[in-house]
Amino acid sequence: MTHSLVCPETVSRVSSVLNRNTRQFGKKHLFDQDEETCWNSDQGPSQWVTLEFPQCICVSQLQIQFQGGFSSRQGRLEGSLGSEALSKIVDFYPEDNNSLQTFPVPPAEVDRLKVTFEDTTDFFGRVVIYHLRVLGKKKV
Repeated sequence: MTHSLVCPETVSRVSSVLNRNTRQFGKKHLFDQDEETCWNSDQGPSQWVTLEFPQCICVSQLQIQFQGGFSSRQGRLEGSLGSEALSKIVDFYPEDNNSLQTFPVPPAEVDRLKVTFEDTTDFFGRVVIYHLRVLGKKKV
């Protein structure tokens, strides 16, 4: 099994957390590999997750497991290296189900990523994600 490049030194941020309850629904649950925990955003027109890696990486795939009914119909992956502005890497189109979904990513060397979830399936714009993995290689 390929492992995510997200490590303890990776700094993550999210657009929102449901009722500001970070203990139950916080960003740490995106990466804990626990089937029982999740990040649950609050309502809003679009939700996002940013990741700042401790070193340059080459991204090849993005894996996301949503909760059905709380997914996104369209997503965008952006990245940058150093102090560059974020630029679009790829758009992706998730299905509204509970499966772990894998999205191919054109080779991109970055140390910062932003995943934006637009056109959510929930009427209020909430997103629920159990797993978020960034696959690829660490640059040496």
